[in-house]
Amino acid sequence: MRALIQRVKRGGVKTAGAHETIGRGLVVLLAVGEGDAEADAELLAEKTANLRVFSNSSGKFDHSLLDVGGEALVVSQFTLYGDASKGRRPDFTAAARPPEARRLYEYFIKTLRGKGVAVKTGVFAADMEVEIINDGPVTLWLDSKANREPGVENRKSGTGENS
Repeated sequence: MRALIQRVKRGGVKTAGAHETIGRGLVVLLAVGEGDAEADAELLAEKTANLRVFSNSSGKFDHSLLDVGGEALVVSQFTLYGDASKGRRPDFTAAARPPEARRLYEYFIKTLRGKGVAVKTGVFAADMEVEIINDGPVTLWLDSKANREPGVENRKSGTGENS
């Protein structure tokens, strides 16, 4: 499962029948990959709720979405699994099929809400207009496989600053 997370001053998503907006918080563009499971959704929901990407009074990233009472806007975006390494048209075969992708997308949202985060969403598989007013800018890429596969190191500075 992949998430492109942007710290925002505000964000919104508009479809033919709905318009959702958030204030200060995170916009989460979420993609489900072939072979992903509930454990991937749980891992990314935990990371999203607790990522320390909001500044303290000294300007250092020290507060999480939960700490600042921010909101999350979660938008499904299977194109995060697009592979454009060959040719001119991206290959999306690494993305999960729609029924499983929907199930895990909804499970991620439920899990994030269960952690106390106010969550608004896009509409799964709909054409959407997404508005992102990035704050910083701060943009992070999370991949659940990088956090659970053997041999993939989690990088820390060794000083405790990033823990």
